[in-house]
Amino acid sequence: MAPRLGVVPTIIEAPLSEATVGFAAGNRCVSIGHKTRVGDRTLLALSEAGVRYVSTRSVGDNHIDVGYAQRVGIVVETVAYSPDSVADYTLMLTLMALRHARSVIRRADAHDYSLGGTRGRELRDLTVGVVGTGRIGAAVLDRLRGFGCRVLACDPRPTTCADYVTLDALLEQSDVVTLHTPLTAATHHLLDRRRIERMRPGAVIVNTGRGGLLETEALIFGLESGRLGGAALDVVEGEEGVFYADWSDRPIPSEALLRLHELPNVLISPHVAYYTDHALRDTVEASLAGCLAFEGGARHA
Repeated sequence: MAPRLGVVPTIIEAPLSEATVGFAAGNRCVSIGHKTRVGDRTLLALSEAGVRYVSTRSVGDNHIDVGYAQRVGIVVETVAYSPDSVADYTLMLTLMALRHARSVIRRADAHDYSLGGTRGRELRDLTVGVVGTGRIGAAVLDRLRGFGCRVLACDPRPTTCADYVTLDALLEQSDVVTLHTPLTAATHHLLDRRRIERMRPGAVIVNTGRGGLLETEALIFGLESGRLGGAALDVVEGEEGVFYADWSDRPIPSEALLRLHELPNVLISPHVAYYTDHALRDTVEASLAGCLAFEGGARHA
């Protein structure tokens, strides 16, 4: 894409850190991924190196202290990409959770082809609550309509024709709750122990948004107590430094993640809902376009 846009990028495999800031010297704009947290010392080093614009190839910026970046003269912007990648994955996780796919596949891998003890549920018989109806949440709503299920939505700024209710009402009425709201100070632990206890017995939680939206200890308690019917998680609290690495030959440094893995009604994937060729093309193109717009004066610090 770079030649088509008239850009000559410097591409560094290592993530942004104090140790790699030197590669940005002489450039006003950098494009980064979402896989590592960018701390204040790294932002200050970027500013001292002359960087004035950071484009993060993600829809969220909770891995960057945006306020501090502004104080040291750096503009931070996110990118938009095809919402279909995460929306498709959300529906896949939902169906897998409702049909107990994890235990079914594990038994089949062990050549156990018995039916097992737990029957699945059909979406058309259920109520699904969508928390957050931005581009991704709206795409999830569009897909759910094809299954004939009742759909509820919750968002402080309604943008679709869905049946909007309060969060508490959504939790009380939904058999499946799927999270698509940004992670902010206001939404951190949006589903805490109090709210999980308000959920319909046997409900399933799906999270393809951000791990911090869901209080892990409260989730584990709800699952172990039998209050919840299951969870499908593409994101978890404390995933930084764990996801995107191979831990098959060493201990995982997260007790909560290990406890979740032990539960038979929990599906976990390593923050890959966005990971499609189409979405990645979108993120790169949007990031380069943002850098060009900043350099062209459309945005200024």
